Amino acid sequence: MLFILLTLLSLLSQETISYPLSGSSSSLRFIALGDWGGLPLPPYYTQQLLKVAKEMGTTVDKLGANFILALGDNFYYEGVQDVNDPRFKTTFESVFAAESLRNIPWYILAGNHDHKGNVSAQIAYSNISDRWHYPDYYYDLVFKIPESNASVRLLVMDTVLLCGNSDDNLEGQPRQPADYKIANIQLDWLTEKLQSAKEEYVLVAGHYPVWSVAEHGPTDCLVDYVQPLLKKYRVTAYLCGHDHNLQYLQDKDGIGYILSGGGNFMENSMKHEFSVPQGYLRYFQGDPVTMGGFVYIDITPKTMNITYIQPGGKCLYQTTLFPRVN
Repeated sequence: MLFILLTLLSLLSQETISYPLSGSSSSLRFIALGDWGGLPLPPYYTQQLLKVAKEMGTTVDKLGANFILALGDNFYYEGVQDVNDPRFKTTFESVFAAESLRNIPWYILAGNHDHKGNVSAQIAYSNISDRWHYPDYYYDLVFKIPESNASVRLLVMDTVLLCGNSDDNLEGQPRQPADYKIANIQLDWLTEKLQSAKEEYVLVAGHYPVWSVAEHGPTDCLVDYVQPLLKKYRVTAYLCGHDHNLQYLQDKDGIGYILSGGGNFMENSMKHEFSVPQGYLRYFQGDPVTMGGFVYIDITPKTMNITYIQPGGKCLYQTTLFPRVN
């Protein structure tokens, strides 16, 4: 029954969701934030999460944003139980309460800790919260860059369904999907979407990293099955969380790997520094003193500008990617 349900959902998710933008801004702007899921005991948030949320509110107030991309592990440590779970209020609604954030849509994907609970309840919460948008386990969004004919395609994946869940108390590396048929359906979906993408920018988002120098390291499943697709179809960037720090990596083809996992905890591990090809790592920050951070992305028809920001407003790192050449 679960397989039939997910098959139907995957077919529905192949219909592109277009999000019309308005206003005078001539760029598409969003925040990428991962691993922000608070705690399962009162007060249901960490001090780092509060500081990150406050800085997000300040950043959006000053610079604007069209949406927020949540990169998984939305609720530590075992997700939510049902659509009425109080964690939606105590870890999300009450924490990201700045006036500037109240009308900003969030686009959600699930992490390994979310899959230990009820992901379908997170999807159903889209019908309760005006700003929580989670239409399916994986889905496709197209954004027009304001005041231009250029556009951005964002493919939101469920890397746990694709690769399997991981146990952070053991090796932390997902070894196989719970259902290979479901995994292959998603991989076929991703392939078809990338093959047909004509947008100037194509972004892929998932929870697990393709490349990471930190505690969890590269995800073997994604290196084997997703990385070749990113290269073949000239994806602009892959965005993820999972490791609790901030990283920017870039391969020899110019694909950016944006890791934004500093929402709730910071870990200063570079355990897998030598598991990543030499020269890929361009930036790393895992010092707990920084109290985390997030990535702010501003896309114009000519550039994709990427800025790593920590609480207090400090700019940690900036880099630029460019439109694909079709």
